[in-house]
Amino acid sequence: MRAEVPVTTVSAAAYTIPTDLPEADGTAQWDSTTLVVVHVEGGGRRGFGYSYTHACAANLIDTKLAPLLIGQEAMDPPAAWRSMQRAVRNLGRGGIAGTAISAVDVALWDLKGQLLERSLADLLGCYREQVPIYGSGGFTSYTERELTQQLADWVEDTGCRWVKMKIGTQPGQDPARVAAARAAIGDSAGLFVDANGAYSLRQALQLGTRFAAEQQVSWFEEPVSSDDLHGLAQIRARAPEGMDIAAGEYGYTPQYFQRMLEAAAVDVLQADATRCGGVTGFLQAAALCEGHQVQLSAHCAPSLHCTLGCAAPRFRHIEWFHDHVRIEQMLLDGAPTPQRGVLSPDRARPGLGLTLRASDAARYAVKPQG
Repeated sequence: MRAEVPVTTVSAAAYTIPTDLPEADGTAQWDSTTLVVVHVEGGGRRGFGYSYTHACAANLIDTKLAPLLIGQEAMDPPAAWRSMQRAVRNLGRGGIAGTAISAVDVALWDLKGQLLERSLADLLGCYREQVPIYGSGGFTSYTERELTQQLADWVEDTGCRWVKMKIGTQPGQDPARVAAARAAIGDSAGLFVDANGAYSLRQALQLGTRFAAEQQVSWFEEPVSSDDLHGLAQIRARAPEGMDIAAGEYGYTPQYFQRMLEAAAVDVLQADATRCGGVTGFLQAAALCEGHQVQLSAHCAPSLHCTLGCAAPRFRHIEWFHDHVRIEQMLLDGAPTPQRGVLSPDRARPGLGLTLRASDAARYAVKPQG
């Protein structure tokens, strides 16, 4: 019989990092990103997890989730995940609660790897040894020069086979910006667009057809709101051949993904382990994709999804998102570096293989709220 290892401490902290330039997409704009970090201890080891969310998620972890987890078995993250899901029943499982649970779940899995002295890739098992990335940014707040330079750099310097740009803030200007993007990356790289739900159904059908015909756009993300499953299904049914419809990054529960897949709303489902329940929730999304024979793509947080992508059966790629790449390389030891457009888990380091550089993060710390 294995020895029991109780969780002894759970702590959270938030860090808000300004963007390097103002950023916007079709439905939002922002000038900073908040990283919520969790450390879980047990058996003399310390696990690390994180999410991109609001700073109040740290308070929810400290006051609601941490007391629940103290004394629970550190070697059984799914049992802790279930306990946390039940604990937020009256708060709602999505939104802030979902991101809080995600960060804690990641830390628990990391702790398990630390205790066993095995990498998370070894614990989960891998269908593949590496996963491709696509460069993502191209914000609507960028000038055309800033847009085209960023996309071209991903293709030329990072080896990305695909790049993605934001559209939807000014739909009338989108065809010209997409054309500029295509000219910048040439014909050999794939071009993706993301409207973040900014278009109407009619706009999405008209512009999607034009993007495919004129600039060979092969990925149309959230052409309408991801809550509009009927609209997504209509667009998917009428999309040009060779153009995939993608959505799912705002999924917090397996039930959300199940409804999206049953509605035949997407060609590729996107899941984000920092929102959908951490490692445990991401694996559930991967299982649903396998059952529905739909491919899975990871939304953002590349340092986390590097390992999870290898463990998912129908996996396509990871979003190499500008903000998160910048933050993870600034603040996390062990953040992966692409080699010719692919990432590989570091199996030589236990757990996720990530640690927070606390001294570098300190300047961005958010003061806890009473």
